[in-house]
Amino acid sequence: MARMVRGALLQATWAGTKEKMIDKHVEYAKKAADQGAQVMCFQELFYGPYFCQVQKPEFFAYTEPIPNGPTTERMQKLAQQLKMVLVVPMYEQDGVGVYYNTAAVIDSDGTYKGKYRKTHIPQLPGFWEKFYFRPGNLGYPVFETAVGKVGVYICHDRHFPEGARMLGLHGAEIVFIPSATSRGLSQHLWRIEQTSHAIFNTYFVGTINRVGIEEYGDDDFYGESYFCTPRGEFIGDIGSDRDEELIVRDMDLDMIQEVRNTWHFYFNRRPELYGDIVKQTVSTEQPVAMAIPEPEH
Repeated sequence: MARMVRGALLQATWAGTKEKMIDKHVEYAKKAADQGAQVMCFQELFYGPYFCQVQKPEFFAYTEPIPNGPTTERMQKLAQQLKMVLVVPMYEQDGVGVYYNTAAVIDSDGTYKGKYRKTHIPQLPGFWEKFYFRPGNLGYPVFETAVGKVGVYICHDRHFPEGARMLGLHGAEIVFIPSATSRGLSQHLWRIEQTSHAIFNTYFVGTINRVGIEEYGDDDFYGESYFCTPRGEFIGDIGSDRDEELIVRDMDLDMIQEVRNTWHFYFNRRPELYGDIVKQTVSTEQPVAMAIPEPEH
């Protein structure tokens, strides 16, 4: 019997206040549940605007503890009510003046499973994130949930293949990548990078981008949220590049092993030759050719 999982993504416009944004996501989660969704991911920093377009201390007020904050607790009750796994990206406070861009993972019975903290933090015009967030320090956890093994990667992380591979090595079957990405510079990469992560690491990906222009900047978020298979194929249509949209798609998790049996990407890895990946700088000198020993007879 196939391991079918129905997933949901919401690409949403800014509702004007934190409470309205939370209420919007609650209502869409109920709609997703009515359509049979078993797991749902919200967009990056879901209950606020993408305030990193500017650098203003007033936005530190959006922080909450995770898991012992009011939004996490409300989402735990919602997950239990809907019997749905929820991936909930929020602005986390961890002690005095220590903040992270974080996603909480909540199981379908309302159990808090853990969190992922965004690892790669950009600092450039329109994405002043180092003003708001410390780099994540929890590594690349994978969470055992009612729908399978779930991992999270957040926005700028997607430009880095190393973390995507770590999620695969840790056993992820579905990786959610919530984002806030504006039209222009990296838009042409949107359909390439996440499908590539799915291919190279043989897992499903569900990725979200916001839509619309928000009041704290003039960047236009272009949506185009989607699910893709371990073969890098889109599951159904991708989301609108303009409109708020709930995306519900079916994933056959048995495909993961089928693809791994075909491509052997993990089996044929050569980690003993990849040491330079974890060095900050790498020599440009050509490596000495390694002799390959003859097989014993």
